[in-house]
Formats: sequence, structure tokens, C-alpha cells
Amino acid sequence: MGAKYDFCGYATRNNILCADGRTIRKDAFIDNDGKTVPLVWQHIHDDPGNVLGHALLENREDGVYTYGSFNDTEAGRNAKELVEHGDVVALSIYANKLKHQGKDVIHGQIREVSLVLAGANPGAYIEALNIEHSEDQDPEEAIVYEDDEIFEIYHADENGGGGNKQSESKAEPKGDQKMADKEKTVQDVFDELTEEQKTVVYALVGQAIEDAKGGSDDDDEEDDVKHNVFENDNNRESNYLSHDDMKAIFSDAKRCGSLKEAVDNALEGGVLAHAIDTTDMEVATGTQDYGFNDASMLFPEYRSLNNPPEWISRNMGWVQKVMGGVHHTPFSRIKSQFANITEDDARAKGYLKGHEKKTEVFSTLKRTTDPQTIYKLQKMDRDDIIDITDFDVVAWIKAEMRVMLDEEKARAILIGDGRLDDAEDKISEEHIRPIANDVPLFNIRHAVEVTADMTPSEVAEAIMDESVRARKQYKGSGNPTFFTTEDVLTEMLLMKDGIGHKMYKSESEVATAMRVRDIVTVEPMEGHKIKVDNANYDLIGVIVNLADYNVGADRGGQTELFDDFDIDYNQYKYLIEGRMSGALIKPFSAITLYKKVVS
Repeated sequence: MGAKYDFCGYATRNNILCADGRTIRKDAFIDNDGKTVPLVWQHIHDDPGNVLGHALLENREDGVYTYGSFNDTEAGRNAKELVEHGDVVALSIYANKLKHQGKDVIHGQIREVSLVLAGANPGAYIEALNIEHSEDQDPEEAIVYEDDEIFEIYHADENGGGGNKQSESKAEPKGDQKMADKEKTVQDVFDELTEEQKTVVYALVGQAIEDAKGGSDDDDEEDDVKHNVFENDNNRESNYLSHDDMKAIFSDAKRCGSLKEAVDNALEGGVLAHAIDTTDMEVATGTQDYGFNDASMLFPEYRSLNNPPEWISRNMGWVQKVMGGVHHTPFSRIKSQFANITEDDARAKGYLKGHEKKTEVFSTLKRTTDPQTIYKLQKMDRDDIIDITDFDVVAWIKAEMRVMLDEEKARAILIGDGRLDDAEDKISEEHIRPIANDVPLFNIRHAVEVTADMTPSEVAEAIMDESVRARKQYKGSGNPTFFTTEDVLTEMLLMKDGIGHKMYKSESEVATAMRVRDIVTVEPMEGHKIKVDNANYDLIGVIVNLADYNVGADRGGQTELFDDFDIDYNQYKYLIEGRMSGALIKPFSAITLYKKVVS
């Protein structure tokens, strides 16, 4: 039983005028009969990944037949699928050592067979798939396991595209030039030459080819005519090779590993890469000088590693700590009432017999807070929703809206939204009162005085000391949390004692030293400023137990998501909003630390 192959067909056909103007004659490649050559994609030789498998060659009366087998690699499997699906049906050969009679190719060596989008030889295409071939089999027979149709191909002319323009010179070269430097390619060395040096090289190689040709295109056996390129400064234009010609020679040298062999190929008739350019709208800008000119357009499609796309966002860990820590009520209009019994008039008094007793006097205080609506609005064209099939884009958008709305609420509660007071989109500080900016009755503002020459470690030590000193004024519930920036926490953790040992090994040790329950870093606090006595200062952090902060929302005012469809514009609109109020409800329940630079 013979070997199994993935496909069979003609690599090239005899006696057919090809798109490049050549005609391949019978037995031109008879020396390749029975040989196996690489199966390549579009004659691209400079990357092992483009080798798809191998091809067995069989010389026949009407051309060279081939049996192709794909490797079990990603490129091989992909190419096999393209062939089995009928997307690619054309074959092409890459040959050198060519001999010509006029435009007829009468001899050459096939180096590889390629799958191509369009071949220059109209008779070269895949005939059948999944076949078995044995050495004693009749050349015209093959066992076909699938009843595939024989594909027709569209054979385009070569119009300024990727067709390979090769020299048709035929004489033997003189000298033996080898690639001496293995660290640099011949092309690298050539590119380092000056323009004047390159011109001399062009002239030398051109003169050698012209000498070898001897002025005849029809007879390979004519004697060489010897010339010295330096005898005449005015060399004929035919003795000059263009840079593109040299690129073709150097590219072939890179493929075969020998500059001498590449020059031999050019002198003996060039190379034959029977693929043509299929892009008639625009010439691609690739540097390939054989096959077709932009292989990248046939590379596999890019595949996403993260569907849906991953969000690039700020650190959101603090948001849930804020939203989960505040006190919630099912009503949004809240009123806080207090009676101040700290004044002397409210103290109990001693009685002296015969004197009139004085009545107690204390002040009462109240504060009301009304709700405000906070929202996010998004819209998408229905066509886009339908066309995005890799993931549920609507669910992805809604998740983003929810996350960003919660972050905005938490920011407004801690430090305010940061927008200017007259901004149209500002969350009013009369409706959601930021802790850091609250009035002295509820928020204790405590300055940490530093000097310009203090080190970061000394500043961190001062912050910890002042946070402890400020605790004597704190009247809030239980043990509070310190909300600060990553920079402040880092400097505290890096503090060292007099002998260079770290003073605190963990965040919990820092929290214990500051008399707080834990420390939470808040990215939006970085660079935030607060106003104290009409001056702006850098915010260090807020110490608060969020159970003393009330967030109220009436029935129907809770955060909800709404969908709507605009028929006129064929768009879906998504709205997420909540109507709420927020304020500290306990006097002296927060401490705001800020940095004050002093002399």
C-alpha cells in the first residue's frame, strides 16, 4: 500500500504560455522526478514557520505532478484547512539553474512547491484531496478518498504587482565569492557600503553578467566575450545592475546560504517563482522580491486573549469599603438635631442657702440634607450590538456603568467629586456632604506641620504623631479607619529606627500605632487639596468610622438601570441612576489631616 497524501495536482504544466511570458517545455525538470521538496506558503523562504510540509515530484508528459503532505503544525493545519475548504487551489514552483531558448525554459531545478493565491501557470492547480500514491502506480492514476470537484482558477495578468522580475543571463560566473562573515548577512555588509561603492559593485556584477551572456539570448553555448569594467569609464547602461536586481541576488543568497550559488543562478537564467500578484487595486509595500509582495495579508487573524476587554481603571478596592461601611436609611431627606451641653451654662451648679437658683441654658442645633440624582448615560447603535459576537457587549457596558457610578458616590462621600463649584455636572456638597470638607461641628481639621527640609520618613512620623494627638477630640463611634494615599502608607512602612531596622513590619502594626482599626488607600486622594481658612492645603487622609455617615434613598430612588430604544436613530440607550443624600450625622465623628508647610 502506498503513502497517503493530503492533495495532488500539477505543480506546473508544459507548453502553456505563463503570465511572465515564459513557456516551460517538456522534461525541463526531469531531474526532479521522484524527489521530495519543501511545501511552502507563497514562496516565502526566510521563516521556517512558512514551511507547510513536503511535496513529492513526478515528471509526466504534460508537466510536473506533485503529491503534497502537510505538517502537523499550526501553519500546516491552517493551510490544510484552506485547501480542503477550497479557499486556495493554485500551485507554483520555485526553480533555479534555469536554461532558456528564447523565452522557453528547457532545464532547471525545482527547489520547492508553494501554495499560492494565483499562479502564473494556468495549468498548475490542486486536482484532488486525501489521496494514496505508490511508486509502482501508473502516473496517471491516484486513489481518491473524497469525491472533490476539480477547481477552476482565475489567472490574472501581472500588473505592477508582486511578479518576480528575474535576470535571464546564462553564462558561468568567474571567481568564487563566499559569505565570510557569519555574524552579518551579505545584505547587511552591502548596505554598509557608500553609494559610490555600491555603484562599483553594480558595475562589476553587471559587467560579469554581460561578459557571460556574450550578447546572445538563444544559444547557451556561445563563447564568452571578455571585458574589463575599468577600461572604459563610460560603461553601457546594459552593464549596470539596478538595486532591485542586486536585492534579488542577495535574497536568493540568503535562501540558499551562498552568494556564489545565487550569482550562478542569476547568470544561468535567474529563478522561476511562478506566483503572481493578486492585488490590482494597490501595490503592497512589502520587501519580498519573489512570490507576491505582501505576505502579511494572509497571516492568521489576531486572536483576543481577553474577551470581553479588560478594564484599565483606578484601584477600586476602597469603593466597596466605603459603600459597604456607610449607614443606610430608606428615606433621603434627613435632619440631624443636637443639643450642645458642653457650655458652662449647661453645667450643674452648687446651691447656697438664701440665693436664687439659676436655670440651665444650652443651645440646640439642627442640619437638614436633601437628595440629588447621580447618573451615568450610555448609548450604542443596534447594528454594533449585533455585529459584536465574541461577548455580550451590553452586559459589559452595564457592568462598567455600575462600577463607575459606585466609585463616583464613594468619592463624593469621602472627598467630594473634585469638579468646580459652578460645573454643570457637579455633585452638590449640600446634598452629599464630603467628609473631608464638612463643617467643624462634624469634622475635626487637624494640621500636620512640616518643614521644606524634612525627609519623607520624617514627614510620615509627623503624620502618625499628629493623628494620635487629634484623637482626643474624636467623638465618633468605635475604632475608626484611616483613609489615605498609597504614598503616605508606603513612607510609614519604610520608617526605620536608629540602627536601620524597619519600625513596622505590616500595615496592621502601623494602624495600631495610629490608633485606627485599619488603613485603606484611596487613589483619588492623590494630589487632592482642601480649603482651610481660605487657603489650600494637601490632603493627607481622613480618619472616620463610616457608620456615622448616613446615605438615604427613598423608595424608587435606589440605584436602578433603565433601557430604552430610539427607533429614529436605531440606538439603544442605557441609564443607571440613583437619588440619594449623604452626611455625617454625629458631631466630631471625623478627623481630616492636612499638610501645612511652616518655616
